[in-house]
Amino acid sequence: MSTIGWIGLGNMGGPMTANLVGAGHEVKGFDLSAQALAAAAERGVNAAASAAEAVAGAEIVFTMLPRGEHALAAYRGEDGIFANAAPGTLLVDCSTIDVASAQTLHEEAAAAGFSFLDAPVSGGTAGAEAGTLTFMVGGADADVERARPFIEPMARTIVHTGGPTTGQATKICNNLILAINLIATAEGTVLADRLGLDHEMFLSVARASSGDNWALRTWYPYPGVVESSPANRDFAPTFTTDLLRKDLSLALAAGQDTGTPLAFGERVQELLDQVADAGFGGKDCSIVRRVVDGSLET
Repeated sequence: MSTIGWIGLGNMGGPMTANLVGAGHEVKGFDLSAQALAAAAERGVNAAASAAEAVAGAEIVFTMLPRGEHALAAYRGEDGIFANAAPGTLLVDCSTIDVASAQTLHEEAAAAGFSFLDAPVSGGTAGAEAGTLTFMVGGADADVERARPFIEPMARTIVHTGGPTTGQATKICNNLILAINLIATAEGTVLADRLGLDHEMFLSVARASSGDNWALRTWYPYPGVVESSPANRDFAPTFTTDLLRKDLSLALAAGQDTGTPLAFGERVQELLDQVADAGFGGKDCSIVRRVVDGSLET
């Protein structure tokens, strides 16, 4: 099997690398967090002392980082990926970042002699643990096929979205829809509750009718209705409010750049900001139901 370099071993990168180790690959990983690095080592990742050490000799390098500025910093500089990966190494950024940063990374990678893919994922920490993520991969056909065997242990679905940056564009459009559906689900279920409807009955009807959506089926925001719902566990995160706020901010910025009105997205961001302002940004984003029903307290 192959040697894989990995930068970013947090809530997503940690379990994703564990699946690669389980598939028989050697993974050399690095994270600025000593705690994340130690946790990854317990799952079989070879902990590196630096990003340069993690990528040295790797056939392919993955990055999974919070924001565009973090991704740019990981690739640039004396200790960065461009300076330390072997020439011709395939580079795959799984972070969810702005399209402009993704375009910059494609251009700088090409100038430095590397192949690069923007490949954000959907499925949250549960999908990362189970190896059932959806990968949205932007880049050249040959590079996508070269990356596919490495992505497969982490994925249920791999979609080649098109050329450079289309992976990021696909992800932010998808998460815009998710965010709006999340609020629609919160409002509909709160109203159903106040009208005295049984939640299990209401879910069965909505799932079989025009109100069906992923947030309803997976994150039904009242406990005891859907097994996978964070409401069963005091909104322990599968996808934090802060992460959805970040993704939604990318969509809103793209809307401004393209002259696209995103009125519903803007309203959702306001509601998510209320959650964060109350100190619950680290909770699952489905906690926004408590904004709708007025039960959120600081």
